[in-house]
Amino acid sequence: MALMDLITRAYRSEKWSREQVDHLKRQVHCKLLKATSMAYTVMLVDVLERLHIDDHFRDEITTVLQHVLLHHEEQKSVVTVDQLHLESLRFRLLRQHGFWVSADVFDKFKDNTGCFKESLSTDARGLLSLYNAAHLAMPGETALDNAIAFSRRSLQSLQGKLRSPMAEQVSRALDIPLPRTPKLLETMRYITEYEQEEAHDSVVLDLARLDFELIRSLYLKELKTLSLWWTELYDSIKLSYARDRIVESYFWTCAMFHGEDYSRARIIFVKVFQLVIMMDDTYDIHATLEECHKFNEAMQRWDKSAVCILPEYLCLFYIKMLNNFDEMKDSLEPDEKYRMSYVKTSLKQLSEYFLREAQWSSDKHMPSFAEHLDVSCMSSGYPTMALVAVLLCVRDGDGVAASMEASEWTASLVRAGGEVTRFLNDKK
Repeated sequence: MALMDLITRAYRSEKWSREQVDHLKRQVHCKLLKATSMAYTVMLVDVLERLHIDDHFRDEITTVLQHVLLHHEEQKSVVTVDQLHLESLRFRLLRQHGFWVSADVFDKFKDNTGCFKESLSTDARGLLSLYNAAHLAMPGETALDNAIAFSRRSLQSLQGKLRSPMAEQVSRALDIPLPRTPKLLETMRYITEYEQEEAHDSVVLDLARLDFELIRSLYLKELKTLSLWWTELYDSIKLSYARDRIVESYFWTCAMFHGEDYSRARIIFVKVFQLVIMMDDTYDIHATLEECHKFNEAMQRWDKSAVCILPEYLCLFYIKMLNNFDEMKDSLEPDEKYRMSYVKTSLKQLSEYFLREAQWSSDKHMPSFAEHLDVSCMSSGYPTMALVAVLLCVRDGDGVAASMEASEWTASLVRAGGEVTRFLNDKK
């Protein structure tokens, strides 16, 4: 078959898939808005989220969950065999979407001593939903801590007695609870599992399959583009000590920025991440202390003329890095280009932290825990990459005011993320 025939067939196949997706989206849209019972609504929303097609119905899901929240009182007298499952599902979905729900909703499942009823210990579906829901606890919610302990103990006792796909879902949750699992990973597993459920919705399943194939095709194209970029960069700068983390960083980027609308975000984020990794490797494992100081000086100047102060092996890397950031700036819309100055400032600060750690190593300095945390939290790269995610990857049209002011209110959140990143890395 001629190459042009193959290209034409591929185009027609994608065109047909997109037409089918649009058709199926309209059907699911109607299902959401026509949902009358709380049970059907929360189960449908849960399936859409686990199949990672909820992005197509953001407004509809918000609307139906508001209805679920407001009309819960009417459902309280309704007792079903799946009551623990449905109440837990409702609790988790509402909290995930920013609605406040009290943990008191689980009091009905407790005995006179305040403990969960032992009769629930064989309800695998309900226990699994309770376990996942309780992981959305706020600090100090001991009732949810108790719910985790009870459901975990009960689920562990049921392992070996459960059928597929419940057995696999319980095993995964006991390892990593659903709210902490990257949605992309859950989708890859759940598409097959959902098909095994007797009550699965064929329209929703078909939409999930087609959507997954379309987005997988796009991801493969992006990964190819990034791999070629990295190969060209690595071969030209010849820094043999630099780690290749393109595939790893792209995977996590897909978990952050899912869907066709965020293609630019994924490309930019992975490139910045890999350049930061090369900076880190230079400071951490290769450069002498004197070279570290020179590299940091060049970073602070952020000008190609600074290449004259660098050791020869870093000259081309420095030029390439500045060129890449210029290219990223060119990819931004005219009213977005100002953001690059904030990212440059963050990278300069990150360089300072890398240098401080290099100085500690050279001096054999043992910092206090607080001193170590202050520096290593920032040198983890998390705060810098969080800023990149907000300023370079998110478009104003996404409903986010991507400015330095908009990112400053998240300082405590970013700090906490940096600490988690550092602690997890130090445990390896």
